[in-house]
Amino acid sequence: MNETTGTTSTPRGALGWLWLSAAIVVADQFTKWLVTHNLALYERVEILPVFGLTHLHNTGAAFSFLADAGGWQRWFFIAIAVLVTALVVVWLRRLPKQGHGWLAAALALVVGGAVGNVIDRVAHGYVIDFISVHWQQWFFPAFNVADSAITVGAVMLIIDSFYEGRRKQKLI
Repeated sequence: MNETTGTTSTPRGALGWLWLSAAIVVADQFTKWLVTHNLALYERVEILPVFGLTHLHNTGAAFSFLADAGGWQRWFFIAIAVLVTALVVVWLRRLPKQGHGWLAAALALVVGGAVGNVIDRVAHGYVIDFISVHWQQWFFPAFNVADSAITVGAVMLIIDSFYEGRRKQKLI
């Protein structure tokens, strides 16, 4: 218990999980650097029959949403990502340090992914995508490490919401 405030919350909450966000940003930026320095734009390298690398630039959001919108979307997506990142960091700060590791990890993955893509948008005006998954002639839209972190974090948040509901039911 904090003697000055009389509360049991810690001032930093689960901010210790931001190391995971930083690791995602480093991995994301490093892999993008490797791609831009080793593959020409649109160059494709097949690794497996269902997986390859393709150097692409995405000015839009997921699945190239608004990619041809004329340029305003760059700042719109930056603003959304910065706002979401700030809100998630506040959430992490308020989250108890103990007992919520899964939720904290999910939030940290989302933060890392958002920051990784914001760096691209600010520096280049687009996000560098390169992971290509396909089956015969069907291609899933290319993505990157940041996108993967956001997706995994979002799935973890959904899973956590199911368990949170069960925890609340047990308390009743």
